[in-house]
Amino acid sequence: MSNRAYSLDALRGYAILTMVLSATVAGGILPGWMYHAQTPPPTHEFNPLVPGLTWVDLVFPFFLFAMGAAFPFSIKKRHERGESRLRLVADALLRGVQLAFFAIFIQHFYPYMLSNPQDLRAWLLAILCFAVLFPMFMRLPWDLPRWVHVAVKVAAYAIAVVMLATADYANGVFSLYTSNVIILLLANMAIFGSIVYVFTMDSWLGRIVVMAVLLGVTLSGEIAGSWTKAVFDYSPLPWLYKFDYLKYLFIVIPGSMAGDCLLQCMRNADRQEGETARWRAVACLALSVALIVSNLVCLYSRWLTANLVLSVAILVAMRLVLSRPVGSARLWLRLLSLGAALLLIGLCFEPYQGGIKKDYATVSYFFVTSGLACMALIAFHVVCDYFGCHRSTAFLVESGQNPMVAYVAGDLLVMPLLNICGVFAPLLAFMGSNPWLGFLQGVLLTSLSIAVTMFFTRIKWYWRT
Repeated sequence: MSNRAYSLDALRGYAILTMVLSATVAGGILPGWMYHAQTPPPTHEFNPLVPGLTWVDLVFPFFLFAMGAAFPFSIKKRHERGESRLRLVADALLRGVQLAFFAIFIQHFYPYMLSNPQDLRAWLLAILCFAVLFPMFMRLPWDLPRWVHVAVKVAAYAIAVVMLATADYANGVFSLYTSNVIILLLANMAIFGSIVYVFTMDSWLGRIVVMAVLLGVTLSGEIAGSWTKAVFDYSPLPWLYKFDYLKYLFIVIPGSMAGDCLLQCMRNADRQEGETARWRAVACLALSVALIVSNLVCLYSRWLTANLVLSVAILVAMRLVLSRPVGSARLWLRLLSLGAALLLIGLCFEPYQGGIKKDYATVSYFFVTSGLACMALIAFHVVCDYFGCHRSTAFLVESGQNPMVAYVAGDLLVMPLLNICGVFAPLLAFMGSNPWLGFLQGVLLTSLSIAVTMFFTRIKWYWRT
């Protein structure tokens, strides 16, 4: 087994690329399951009363799950090398602040934020923003004194601050409250998820207790006059932190548990006796994908009893396939046990709060998506780490290794360049004529973002916090 968990990179890459795809398909003309369940076509007006789950509703939880699964590979390894918990907490705070700045910076320089309708100035400023992000988040590949690396990074942040302070915006002036909400949530998870892991890295029970306390405060946070409501409503920096953001720890913490399993499997690879039979691997791949698809179809269509029965049947089948596990099957069995527990808890909570919803997120949403993320990790481990299909999954793995570039390449580089060349508007007009072309629009724009990301990954220009 490789020293790198390609399955984790692939899961992260899948999440980030489907996030881009879901944002670039044509609006209004595709089936309802091609959008968030609570923003159905053709108007896409937000309706928090609509229950259900679509593939679009899985992309962000999968990314959060992958973030948590990476903690053992970064935090735990650093602690084992002798770094103190205090140092790890300080680094988590720094990473969160950097991600928060990233969220504010990119949001202000999306072309639609700079002018309406968009113009050449907006497109050029977006490209400039993309360029400034390289010295801000990239580790310079040259052997230079440390002070030079620090000076370059500080200069990049200074340029970004000047850009934020002097740019003309379409709808007003600079505001700390104008930020990319997805990246802002990731910033909070980078801080609080890392801190939880730092102090519970050797104890799953400790993490379960944290989740139980968090669940109690979350569910009772609307009771007037209670101390839980005071905690829930308190925020010293409302533009940066809200207690409500912490509910996504229900995904990040299980992700860290899955990461523990993956790291342990990699460390024990040389000592494992025997290897998993190929038919077991194929069966696990098929059943894990079937479980994800069946839950999407049944929860979206509201076939709740059928979904529960089918989910249990698939889980039992996977357990039978993994009887007497050897080799990689030991990892798949541990992930299956974790994922089954999370999924069944989520399905038991499904009727609560009016059915599963991404917005406003219900308890069932966090546990169901965490359970399905475990199944996705099994599937990617079979493909990438067991069968070693590296060339065919390179677009996922390399995007997962450079997710910050993948997230913004489309909005800050690809689409501004297409607009400058006069291609983007005719493309949208043509692709919006029917559902198939509307989906192809998303595929083309996502493919261009993939190409940009893979280029920078292959020349080792990574963005890191």
